[in-house]
Amino acid sequence: MSGLAARRHPADLPPTPLYRDPTAPVDARVRDLLPRMTLREKAGQLNQRMYGWHAYRRTPDGGFELTEALYAETDRFEGLGALYGLQRADAWSGVDHPDGPGAEDGAALAELVQRHVVERSRLGIPALFVEEVPHGHMALDGTVLPVNLAVGATWDPELYERAAAHAAAELRARGGHVALVSALDIVRDPRWGRTEECFGEDPHLAARLTEALVRGMQGPADASFAPDRAPVVLKHFAGQGATVGGRNSAESELGLRELHEIHLPAARAGIRAGAAAVMAAYNEVDGMPCSGNRDLLTGLLREQWAFDGIVMADGLAVDRLARITGDRMSAGALALNAGVDLSLWDEGFTHLAEAVERGLVSETALDAAVARVLRLKFRLGLFDPQRTATAPAPTVGKDLSKELARAAVTLLSNDGTLPIGEHVSRIAVIGPQSGTTAHQSGDYTAPQREGVSVLESLRRLAPPGVGIRHARGCALTGGDLSDIPEAVAAAAASDLAVLVLGGSSARTPETEFDANGAALSTVSEMTCGEGADLAGLRLGAAQYALLDAVVATGTPTAVVLIQGRPHVVPDTAGALLTAWYPGPWGGEAIAEVLWGLAEPTGRLPLSVPRSASQLPVYYNHKDTEYGGYVDESAEPQFSFGHGLSYTSFAFGEPRARGRTVEVDVANTGERYGRCVVQVYLRRLITTTWPRTLELCAFEGVGLAPGERRTVAVRLGADRPAGADVVEIRVARSSRDALTAVPLPLDLRA
Repeated sequence: MSGLAARRHPADLPPTPLYRDPTAPVDARVRDLLPRMTLREKAGQLNQRMYGWHAYRRTPDGGFELTEALYAETDRFEGLGALYGLQRADAWSGVDHPDGPGAEDGAALAELVQRHVVERSRLGIPALFVEEVPHGHMALDGTVLPVNLAVGATWDPELYERAAAHAAAELRARGGHVALVSALDIVRDPRWGRTEECFGEDPHLAARLTEALVRGMQGPADASFAPDRAPVVLKHFAGQGATVGGRNSAESELGLRELHEIHLPAARAGIRAGAAAVMAAYNEVDGMPCSGNRDLLTGLLREQWAFDGIVMADGLAVDRLARITGDRMSAGALALNAGVDLSLWDEGFTHLAEAVERGLVSETALDAAVARVLRLKFRLGLFDPQRTATAPAPTVGKDLSKELARAAVTLLSNDGTLPIGEHVSRIAVIGPQSGTTAHQSGDYTAPQREGVSVLESLRRLAPPGVGIRHARGCALTGGDLSDIPEAVAAAAASDLAVLVLGGSSARTPETEFDANGAALSTVSEMTCGEGADLAGLRLGAAQYALLDAVVATGTPTAVVLIQGRPHVVPDTAGALLTAWYPGPWGGEAIAEVLWGLAEPTGRLPLSVPRSASQLPVYYNHKDTEYGGYVDESAEPQFSFGHGLSYTSFAFGEPRARGRTVEVDVANTGERYGRCVVQVYLRRLITTTWPRTLELCAFEGVGLAPGERRTVAVRLGADRPAGADVVEIRVARSSRDALTAVPLPLDLRA
């Protein structure tokens, strides 16, 4: 046995292992276990090197057996700190039906692996099973939710909290422990392929939804997690949404003020809500990658914010630091000293024991990181196997997914074409997104066996006597126009054309992947997702030709966009709505809105540009005399917060009662509708140059026809630095807020 492996702490340890006592306080159990560990065992707790799908294989009888790769990994550190993606299924992992674990045997596989890990560990330390839960558990038979951009469009934290709780329950029932969830990235350039993973362009909206995510997944901020709740790793910390040119993992040119005002509020809110962990982002801040940035991970996160949870590095991010340190051992030392506790697929952290011996890392720093990992394992009850989770009913997940999808459908323009009227008896459903579910669910989605398209749902919900014909018209990408004449004929012979366009983040086995799972090249119809950044924001060329040809028939046309980012689409049809990536059952949610069985209640979580040449077009820019362009407007096509309804609303003048803003809202139309009261702040007296507007509160209210209600919105205690004397503007969108009646308010009172 090597000197490193044989090294022990003093032998005068308590004879009875307190860490085995489930009634003992968590911190006491950690203090008891840590001195018993060797350097080798400690380093092992900070490593998450293995791809989980390499740990098992199917047996001829339908069960599972463990692989030599898993045996080698557990032998390496006499146990296993964490295992990523044991139940991940997608084109990158190659896991699909029937070889991968499903709902019926996922928990058994997790138990099999855990049993081996505990038996191999001298001290019986279990592993953390870390899984992707970007919009539902990324596993076979897992409930797929709409992507984060769609969640942002709901402006409904309470609904999202319920969905997040369900996702956590599914994860735990399958034997998973920790959920990786994107929440912290703020869209500043929608050309970025990961725009779909963001809640939008606004820090306050993202903060409210991040709080809901943490509450839903983790439950009450107790010392331990309930068996149906899961600790969350909030991704990505920090500033990844500001990468230059919208290119994945590029540098972020951020000043401290921009970082704190735009890119950190969601993280701050999530940590205050009790988030168990954050993931350090790929990008650099002020010249230092986040995974090696001590000012960010220790100075800000731990010292200023008093965060005591885990910091995980993004995949292979630690090894990337070798570009500045010269080798991977010193890269691992840099990351640990900066504040990273748990690596992901890196070699650098495998050398931590040797780094301690060489003086690159102190054992005190190593112990602090190990203690945080062990504390999470104790909080999860992993040392107490009698705690088990119960699987939630599958129908609950499907219903929640549809409810989220329905709430996200956003009506951008409408000349009366929608909802579909009683006079319509012939409908042409057209477009590359109309008759398929393959492109409805976004990136980070496991293979699906269920789903419903817009076409199928429109047919199922159609009243008797309504005929529906279908023509694909064209593909999502490319310039093949050969199928457009069929679509034009269908539209010309109908009373209404429903044209379903958009993009796709669907991966296929032919996709070329990087070692961290990002797409290296796009294949088939993929135009979005991690690694699929765009220089422009245009749809495939044939989609524009199809749109022009269908509108030219004179048949009233409603355009539906299924997409992971805003695309440039001319507002030439009678109605235009976006559903983002609504999930497998999103076709039903869209059809319900088209038929008028549900109201379009979504509001834009980001500004929609007229062209990529305008970027940036986010609403919360600095309050300067922005010049226009000679060749087109500098204003977005549709502004942040915009969304129409099938009814109409009227706002009274706002009034203030301390830090509470009140406004009377009336439904002046003939249908039920949900209005989102948006409260914007405009700084008047400030120590630094202000932004034009800043969302500071919002509240959704459902009103029956003719109903009037007073909506009271409490302004939070947090406010941007220097925001003391302000104007409050209550409006239905950021554009409307520019001309809304201002309400002066002194927040110092």
